[in-house]
Amino acid sequence: MSNIPAPVDATKTPEWEALKAHHDKLVADHFNLKDAFAADDKRVEKLSFDMSDLHFDLSKDLVTDETVKLLCDLARAVKVEERRDAMFSGEHINTTEDRAVLHTALRRPKDQIGKFVVDGQDTVADVHEVLDRMYAFAERVRSGEWKGVSGKRIEHVMSIGIGGSDLGPVMAYEALKPYADAGIDCRFVSNIDPNDMAEKTRGLDPETTLVIIVSKTFTTLETITNAREARTWMLDALKAQGAIDGSDAQNADAIKKHFVAVSTNLELVEQFGIDPENAFGFWSWVGGRYSVDSAVGLSLIIAFGPERFAEFLAGFHDVDNYFKNTPLEQNVVALMGLMNVWYVNFCGMGSHAVLPYNQYLHRFPAYLQQLTMESNGKSTRWDGTPATSATGEVFWGEAGTNGQHAFYQLIHQGTKPIPADFIAFVNTPNPTKDGDQDVHELFLGNFLAQTKALAFGKTADEVRAEGTAEWMVPARCFEGNRPTTSIFGEALTPHALGELIALYEHITFVEGTVWGLDSYDQWGVELGKQLAKQITPAFHDDEALARQDASTQALIAYYRAHRK
Repeated sequence: MSNIPAPVDATKTPEWEALKAHHDKLVADHFNLKDAFAADDKRVEKLSFDMSDLHFDLSKDLVTDETVKLLCDLARAVKVEERRDAMFSGEHINTTEDRAVLHTALRRPKDQIGKFVVDGQDTVADVHEVLDRMYAFAERVRSGEWKGVSGKRIEHVMSIGIGGSDLGPVMAYEALKPYADAGIDCRFVSNIDPNDMAEKTRGLDPETTLVIIVSKTFTTLETITNAREARTWMLDALKAQGAIDGSDAQNADAIKKHFVAVSTNLELVEQFGIDPENAFGFWSWVGGRYSVDSAVGLSLIIAFGPERFAEFLAGFHDVDNYFKNTPLEQNVVALMGLMNVWYVNFCGMGSHAVLPYNQYLHRFPAYLQQLTMESNGKSTRWDGTPATSATGEVFWGEAGTNGQHAFYQLIHQGTKPIPADFIAFVNTPNPTKDGDQDVHELFLGNFLAQTKALAFGKTADEVRAEGTAEWMVPARCFEGNRPTTSIFGEALTPHALGELIALYEHITFVEGTVWGLDSYDQWGVELGKQLAKQITPAFHDDEALARQDASTQALIAYYRAHRK
């Protein structure tokens, strides 16, 4: 195990006990947001923060000045600041894998070359060497210099990966679509379900398609299976169109011109048929769910260009610096993480909604699901001892008013409050009007109305004043006092998106530190992978079937009986 001190058991600290007592007092005093706003005309000012392009309003969270103080006391008691500094300095805080955690190095600027050597590696120099190669490659593709086997320029990119090698690029590609300026569209294949590949290749011209295989080890089952499927599709389609004759030599040439890799296993890359010169790597200190700003983002550089990707990285780096250098009480990143601990451990709220009022962010909640739940969905602390409190949250959400017409009922009137982060932007790249009505302002009116309704609700007297029959009054009351955080940005730019991602990366870190977790391993996903390899032969092998449990045997029997 890494030489990292054992985690402080937060539940055994006086600061934890102080928070429990504080929570009990708030409950006894019937704390509510209406009264909190009425009693403190500085509440919004005290709980509003600016961080580069983003503005934060935490005033509708279920906290007081005392809550914030006590949460910061807890953070210091469990040494959040020391662990933060250890992470940034390259100590091996990923204990189960004995690795540094240096996704923050991926966005350090070039002027820091030579200033951040970890385990003998000049991390910034290595990062920029790969970045420069990716930028040069992307420019060749964007300009049309890179051509497919039949001499046509690339118009489509198909990126094949899974987990962190897919969710980040998909989310960012969707989020930044207005910045796609090279006439190149991207498709993403992740699921091993053959339907995914079938749909993503439908209508795709192989002569103008570049495939990126994203797998650090080049052994990920789903990714390599899909990569082989894509290779078969590519060669068969090129032959059918007369672009190649199907000979070994022309097949090999086609693979070299239509496939590149994001991987460090150059031997397997070359065995696949890809020129190792067209492989772009990253390092063991970059976890998959923290890798969108590494070579994993190659598709983004091709779609948006190196300049935009550099702006994206700068957004991450600005938040890194803010998180590292801002005192806890003024550090909105740390405070959001600590408030999540408050909701989980003291208020008993295990679910967390992320609600972006921007259609381009429609994949952001899915991205955060992996980031947060793969990082902190654990019951063992970083020294191998059991967790001593509830850990993790179920992160979920949906974009814009779509969610209002789906699940907001539960958030407004359900029996268990659900903290929610609302994200919106002042400006839109697609302004339009419905008559005299600015449609974006109508949209933002909904964004503001929801947090207001959740905070302040609607009383029985207000419902009665509308002429509602008495028996219906309870159904139309809104209790309010439902916690929300508002994040308002100027525009969804590459820089702002980098900020949002880094924000939640560090929120996740703060929570994991309080809970004593190694937020950077993911052993929980391994057992299912191992069992899948054992079970798959049982579809056709009776001996393998006999080794399975009764339920699995019955399900495979159903499969055998009904497979056509």
